Amino acid sequence: MSEQPTEKQGQYLAFIDIYITMHGRAPAEADLQRFFGTTPPTVHQMILKLEEKGLISRVSGQARSIKLLIDPADLPRLRRRE
Repeated sequence: MSEQPTEKQGQYLAFIDIYITMHGRAPAEADLQRFFGTTPPTVHQMILKLEEKGLISRVSGQARSIKLLIDPADLPRLRRRE
């Protein structure tokens, strides 16, 4: 069973969901980096944490392989970056 996401994790999950809906594929870590205005290591650590919590799955070493394991209806609304 997956853990509940923190507020920040929820924003990452909401972005992933919207990105997949809009583009038909998962975002690259660089897409997350640009949207959230953070560094590559920060994004990578977030992806690892989301995977560890059972909120996403991915294939290590395969680009754009993120899949949500949480119902999109349970995700928060994505907020505009400040």
